[in-house]
Amino acid sequence: MRKALSPTAPDGAEIKNSEFLSLLKRGASEYGLLFSLVVIMAFFQVSTSGVLMQPLNLTNLVLQNSYIVIMALGMLMVIVAGHIDLSVGSTAGLVGALAAVLMVQYEVNYVWATFICLAAGALIGAIQGYWIAFWRMPSFIVTLAGMLVFRGLTNLVLEGQSIGPFPAAFGTVSSGFIPDVFHGSGLHLTSILLGIFVGVLFFVIELRNRAGAARYGMESQAFSMFVAKNIVLTGLIVFFCYLLASYRGLPTVLVIMGVLIGVYTFVMNRTTIGRRVYAVGGNAKAARLSGVSVPAVSFLTFVNMGVLAALAGLIFAARLNSGTPKAGTGFELDVIAACFIGGASASGGVGKVVGAVVGAFIMGVMNNGMSIMGIGVDYQQVIKGVVLLAAVFVDVYNKNKA
Repeated sequence: MRKALSPTAPDGAEIKNSEFLSLLKRGASEYGLLFSLVVIMAFFQVSTSGVLMQPLNLTNLVLQNSYIVIMALGMLMVIVAGHIDLSVGSTAGLVGALAAVLMVQYEVNYVWATFICLAAGALIGAIQGYWIAFWRMPSFIVTLAGMLVFRGLTNLVLEGQSIGPFPAAFGTVSSGFIPDVFHGSGLHLTSILLGIFVGVLFFVIELRNRAGAARYGMESQAFSMFVAKNIVLTGLIVFFCYLLASYRGLPTVLVIMGVLIGVYTFVMNRTTIGRRVYAVGGNAKAARLSGVSVPAVSFLTFVNMGVLAALAGLIFAARLNSGTPKAGTGFELDVIAACFIGGASASGGVGKVVGAVVGAFIMGVMNNGMSIMGIGVDYQQVIKGVVLLAAVFVDVYNKNKA
């Protein structure tokens, strides 16, 4: 005799609704932050009467936030490993001052001066990382002390005054644009073609990731939705490059940022050191029992942070065309906020490179949009503080709910 169906058994419609909700939830988790950036840009585009998305303003937005994005890549690794670095702004200011003294006063070639400054950043990171990793001193205290020390050294190196200008070749690092080898009329064709290449490359990488997940039997979304999602993202990349191409093309610093984002995404997702950083931040004791050298991993994250802070300091100094005593002031707040808004966990072990980058641009768009609207700096600080608090609250709420 046929067994009677249970009256509570789900029918086909309920199963489809459940699958749809699951898909929607996963999509919100993966792309909710990017959607938030799009919504914020749309809001300021309307509020500024179209000024935000003008090619000139977009170029300025990239130039103004390049050093924040670069430092956010290093800060993400530090935060994922379970630490914090409050000294990045002072480190950037000190390296900019060192670059000014070397290039302007001692007339050191800008290439050699750049290597010296990057080495100085690595040394700063190594000094702080030594106390944190091997003596187990709290990173908050060590880097707070570093923030004070490096700010004082910046004033000593510059003797309280700005030093400049830099050699013209060095200035192109921050304010230059890639050349148009096709000599387009009215449009920077090289930038458009590069945008198409990056968009197609992004699509291919996503396709390979999907194929890899399928080989291991991991759940994936419907192919039609996968294609639609990636066509939209690829289109946004190409459209962004088109807007920049209608002005002067892609800034050199944007190319540097793109390369760094690609490298650090690969390191954090595909390499042993990346997996160890996540392991140390997630559970240091378990990582140690698994054979991971926790002090070495922590030490390397601070050395890396020092190098990226030095690079950001060089780019910022090149943009100002001088080394100034106040350079880098407050950078650490925007960098840390970018990581937390981008989904990094305050307790470590969680965070993505793309999230930190999007978080940095959210902060940048908010700064730029509010400035265009004429909102005072005091109100801007209040709004950014509320956004940061909300981002951390979401992280804590999700952890408590789980």
